[in-house]
Amino acid sequence: MLFNGVERTVTNLHKSQNENTVVFVEHEIYNGTFLKLYSYGMALIEETAYYIDHDGRTASRAFSGDTASLYAAEAMQLSTRLMQVASWLLLARAERDKEMAKDQIELERAKISLNTPSQKSISAQWADLPTPFRDLVERSLRLEDRVRLMDYYMKNHQTPNIEKLNPVADQIEHIKENLTKF
Repeated sequence: MLFNGVERTVTNLHKSQNENTVVFVEHEIYNGTFLKLYSYGMALIEETAYYIDHDGRTASRAFSGDTASLYAAEAMQLSTRLMQVASWLLLARAERDKEMAKDQIELERAKISLNTPSQKSISAQWADLPTPFRDLVERSLRLEDRVRLMDYYMKNHQTPNIEKLNPVADQIEHIKENLTKF
């Protein structure tokens, strides 16, 4: 699991911005969260590249016209999304390791878009695409959401709410609430 081992009780501890405020994104709790996100993101990029170059290429030969067009468009969006995420992750690592000046990082970060569209919800042929491909798209969208949230917290010098970074946490809370009713 992506954020296993990180205490879920960590929430936004910032009440005000002053010298006494501990900014966790600059400390170990953020570092552990970031390292997991970085590792997951890079692994997803490699897995996606392999799929598109091998199984996806083979599967796409059998698609009808509309499905083939959808696959080509979505594969491009998927690749773009993951390259944007990779750029963000690499810049965040450079910032963490102090490999680049902060102003240079901000200039480069401004070029990154973390809102890559997907045809998932608007295409009638979505179900015709191979399940492994749809899974990669879903996972890439969730990763992009997590990175977007981390980006927000980094820009605002806040500690990420780990429960928001973990989409399963909402489901677990929902189950707990429903089980206590009985």
